[in-house]
Formats: sequence, structure tokens, C-alpha cells
Amino acid sequence: MITAKIMRILRNKVLLTILILLGVAYCGLSLWSENSSAVNDTEGEVAGRAEFRWGPEAGNGTGTDKVTTCRNSVQGKVLLADDQGYVCHRVDRLSTGCCNTAVDTTHRYVCDTCSVHGCCAIYEYCVSCCLHPDKKALLKKVLGQISDNSPLYASVSDHFELCLVKCRTSSQSVQHETLYIDPRAKHCYGEGPPSLNNNET
Repeated sequence: MITAKIMRILRNKVLLTILILLGVAYCGLSLWSENSSAVNDTEGEVAGRAEFRWGPEAGNGTGTDKVTTCRNSVQGKVLLADDQGYVCHRVDRLSTGCCNTAVDTTHRYVCDTCSVHGCCAIYEYCVSCCLHPDKKALLKKVLGQISDNSPLYASVSDHFELCLVKCRTSSQSVQHETLYIDPRAKHCYGEGPPSLNNNET
């Protein structure tokens, strides 16, 4: 009895046409929304990393941004780089972990010892230069080339952590297991290792 009523409804050509058009419209909208979200690489998604966060955009460089605490590169004896892109002398680090921007020797996005290939002589300058918003496109390419099961990059969740890891010397920086490829520029944030004739600064 119920089956007969359903068959009678389905024989109605107008109703059947409306149902088919609604189904086609729904499928078309679903495909369109999937494609547009795949094409628009959102800030949060990079190479399958749903929670990846990019650093601060380049401001006026005066240090007037409202930042309460900073992470920093910690390891340097003389210099350190904070997660806002500033490099300062270790003694100019504030209790918040940020570089004191009121000091003349503190600078933002320092690429002083870095080559055009993205390799630097000083680790802290490498981190600071890597944090520059102009490097975002390059770093997206780098992230796309990193294997998902790479233990070195497994815990990287933001721009600052990526720069810390990329700028550390690694097996890519050495040749014959003991010698740096370029001892003057062994900290690299770019796609590959330093080149043998990397003399541009």
C-alpha cells in the first residue's frame, strides 16, 4: 500500500523533475565548496598541518605592537631572536622573553649575514630573517616538501618553530659527514642545503 503511494508520487513528472534538479544543485554546490576551500590555501592549513600558524606581519618596525610575552631562540651566548622577528643582545632581553625594542642595537627581520639562497652565518640572524613575512611563500614550499613522518618537523606548529628548526645545522649542511658545505653560511631556512659557491651576502 505504501509502495503504491510512493510509485504514484514518483510518476508525477513535475515532482520528479524538481527532486532531480534539487539533487543536481546540491551535488554542484558541494563540489564547488570543496574546490574553493582546496584552492584558497587558508592561513591555518599548510601541507596537511591543520593548526599551523604564521608569524606577525611586518609592521612599522617601531616595536609598538602589543605583545605580552615572547618565545626566543635561547641558545645564543651573545644574541637571541624572539618570535616577533627581533634580534638583540642577550643582556637586552626583557623578563617577558622579548627583545627590548627601545635599545638601538635591537633590529627586526635581520638578514645581515644571509645570502640570497637563504643561508646565514649567524643562527639568530637566520631565525630573524626567516620570520620576515616576505619569506612566507618560500616556507610554504619548504613545508610542502617535508615528509609527514619526519621526526625533526613533527612538533613544528608555527612560523617561529619552523624557523628555529630550519636554521639549525643539520646533515644537509655538511659534506663527507664532518665538513660544513659552507662554514660561513651554515644556517639555512631555504629549500635546500647551502651551495658550494655560496659567496653572495
